[in-house]
Amino acid sequence: MMIARRALSRRTMLKALGTAVPLPLLDAMVPAMTALRQTAAAPKLRFGTVYVPNGVIPAQWFPTGEGAAFEFSPSLAPLSAYRDRLLVLSGLDSEPPPPPGERQFNNHADASTRFLTSVTPSRTLRAGVSIDQIAAGVLGEDTPMRSMELALESVDSGTSCDFGRSCVYTGTIAWAGETSPLPMEHDPSAAFVRLFGDGDLSDGAARRRRMQQRGSILDSLADEVAHLRTRLAAADRTRIAGYLEAVRDVERRIQKTIAHNAELPAFDRPSGVPESFAEHARLMFDLQLLAYQGDVTRVTTFMIGREFSGRTYPEIGVPDAHHPISHHQRDPVRMEKCAKINHYHVSLFAEYVEKLRTTPDGDGSLLDHSVILYGAGMNEGNGHVPRNLPILLVGGGSGRLRPGRHITYADRTPLANMQLGLLDKLGVRVDEHGNSTGPVSLD
Repeated sequence: MMIARRALSRRTMLKALGTAVPLPLLDAMVPAMTALRQTAAAPKLRFGTVYVPNGVIPAQWFPTGEGAAFEFSPSLAPLSAYRDRLLVLSGLDSEPPPPPGERQFNNHADASTRFLTSVTPSRTLRAGVSIDQIAAGVLGEDTPMRSMELALESVDSGTSCDFGRSCVYTGTIAWAGETSPLPMEHDPSAAFVRLFGDGDLSDGAARRRRMQQRGSILDSLADEVAHLRTRLAAADRTRIAGYLEAVRDVERRIQKTIAHNAELPAFDRPSGVPESFAEHARLMFDLQLLAYQGDVTRVTTFMIGREFSGRTYPEIGVPDAHHPISHHQRDPVRMEKCAKINHYHVSLFAEYVEKLRTTPDGDGSLLDHSVILYGAGMNEGNGHVPRNLPILLVGGGSGRLRPGRHITYADRTPLANMQLGLLDKLGVRVDEHGNSTGPVSLD
């Protein structure tokens, strides 16, 4: 390996015309003396959350067998290639106590709000800090963005809300404080600008207009890229080329969407949101990948759908609205349609996992150095069951996890106990969270 006397800063960015593109982790970012003792820059741990709405079909979700000998269920089959990076968790409950002075439960609002906070939403807009934000307080101390919150549906998407509860409860799962819900960005073009803008918020409109032009923002960086490559070893030049091509690919896809939407009648979709659900999901997953790769943020939170989501999936043979058929009343046909939706969501997630696996990061891959929490806030939608939630942990966690297993916890183990154990694995020490009674082991 060629070792330069001067190392690049980890915060080196390519800047031009309102654009700031961070670089992936390079060997040249290791201080020269340190590089003599190691072959790759030290990676950082990432934490992501992927939320799916309206529960699952448990019989098709949970695997048979425990420990390392488990067998994949139909819904989880798309993740079978990643057994060595997968923890399936069973037996975790999110049974909420009713809010003080109230008898009523709000099943969907409870499901999404408690998924990361383990706090029951109240009539006044109040819940608790979510674990993604607790983690961001440590993992995001030295990144440009503390965290990134994304979704595929907006709060004003027309989806119903629980009786007597704000629509905010079903529109986000991320809370910076008890009264501070974080908005979820569902427009890929807006998220792209946020990732690769230069930080001058006053120029945000100009950068958005630039996204609507035919040329790439990367074109303006050509001279900087050429100069940088003269300072790097071959391995780093290869990493730079692959990363910038990935940025350009996402930008092209967003521009294509903007151009297509400009030809359609005006309606309530932002200009950068694709018509295709799958393409929208892939763009949002790819933006998270780029955010991790460029170390823009190490914490992401992503909602594939809101609770009450009425999205239809004709592309997989399910023209029915999701929420209504989740109340399947044990009808085998409707249950099978719900299972198809669950499988489809996992399939799209598996594509993202594969990209994490094949993206180099230090001495391994992004998947090796990440922990992704995937799951729902209720077991199944027919009865809004808050027991035995469908929960997965995916990734190597920089060696802090022991994946490749199905762990079944004792009956009525609070989800909050797992959240404490997970935060500990992320290097974040918290004594209590929500209705926790103590951390459970993930070993």
